[in-house]
Amino acid sequence: MNSQARRKIVVGVDGSDHSIHALREARRFSELLEAPIETVTAWQYPPTYAGHTVGIWNPDEDAKDALNEALAKAFPDGTPANLEKTLSPGHPAHVILEAGKNAGLIVVGCRGRGGFTGLLLGSVSSAVAAHAHSSVLVTHMEHHGHPSNTY
Repeated sequence: MNSQARRKIVVGVDGSDHSIHALREARRFSELLEAPIETVTAWQYPPTYAGHTVGIWNPDEDAKDALNEALAKAFPDGTPANLEKTLSPGHPAHVILEAGKNAGLIVVGCRGRGGFTGLLLGSVSSAVAAHAHSSVLVTHMEHHGHPSNTY
């Protein structure tokens, strides 16, 4: 395994505000560590799809569009030159974990597009943090609608 693969920073992107924040944090760490960034965007057919053709839907194209829109929002002055894009079918946590097996760092937002907005940690970020083979940074936006912690 080469040292470049070990040092890469993998960041999960679903187009949510939290994943855009995660992209910005990944860039900050990338600059500090002089490490390349690999964005990972996963898609899967809805459970009710069951192989039936419902109109014309290309999930890979939708995922690519979501990734490109997130990159444009995160980096309005241009995407970093050391950034590689990965689109993959599968459950987001599994896809991110697979991409991050040899990474130096995995970066995910605390919440994504789905799930219950009241949770402090989404199911994907929770699964990645629990099962990763490398360090994980779960980013939190300054104002993301959660009540203040009183710990």
